[in-house]
Amino acid sequence: MDVEIDDLTVEFSGARVVQDISLRAGSGRFVGLVGPNGSGKSTVLRCVYRALRPTAGAVRLDGEDLLAMSTRESARRLAALPQEAVAEFDFTVAEVVAMGRVPHQRAVARDTDEDRRACAAALDGVGAGHLAGRGFLTLSGGEKQRVLIARALAQQPRVMVLDEPTNHLDIAQQLEVLSLVRTSGLTVLAALHDLNLAALHCDLVHVVDGGRIVASGAPHDVLTPALLAEVFGVRAHRVAHPETGAVQLLFDRLPAQ
Repeated sequence: MDVEIDDLTVEFSGARVVQDISLRAGSGRFVGLVGPNGSGKSTVLRCVYRALRPTAGAVRLDGEDLLAMSTRESARRLAALPQEAVAEFDFTVAEVVAMGRVPHQRAVARDTDEDRRACAAALDGVGAGHLAGRGFLTLSGGEKQRVLIARALAQQPRVMVLDEPTNHLDIAQQLEVLSLVRTSGLTVLAALHDLNLAALHCDLVHVVDGGRIVASGAPHDVLTPALLAEVFGVRAHRVAHPETGAVQLLFDRLPAQ
């Protein structure tokens, strides 16, 4: 499923925090938004998963206006993992994952065999089937994130939106979580803080600065020393990953002027 963002603008108290953002995430592609803190990445994603209504512009799924859909219909197509998603649920892991089935259920309906199969498959898919009976609060940060991804997968969406999905995870967990998403076959739109993770996993990156897209393209073409100095205020040295060949970055401070 294609995701298209067309001339998106968001204003808060008369100030434009996002202005004229346009981009497309093609079906099955992993598209990243990168940029400094406060650049507008999360604001864009909040419009995509309907936590925020834009001042102007549109978000379309396969050409259909997202805001013209019912909330239930859009939730059948798109699942999200916001930054604040790691909430303190007082439920078992199985119960948390089952929440992902709500868009497919009628009001006050009980779980069906299809629901149970979808939840089990989602948990197994993220390697967390053994956690089903555990309390969510007892899990580590990485385990919680895997469970929340399983909840999103149990929705059986065609698009997944991730806002800083690797926050608070150790290096192994970061690689694991993004690999799970990368191999899901879904269209993925993600805001990523770590530029090296973006370079490894994204088909396409959009660099956001001051509420605008200032560069777009393949990571190798976009993440240049000149752009990183201008946008992030750092000196970057590019090296090739020894196995994948993907561009990787080493950073230090810019020389004093």
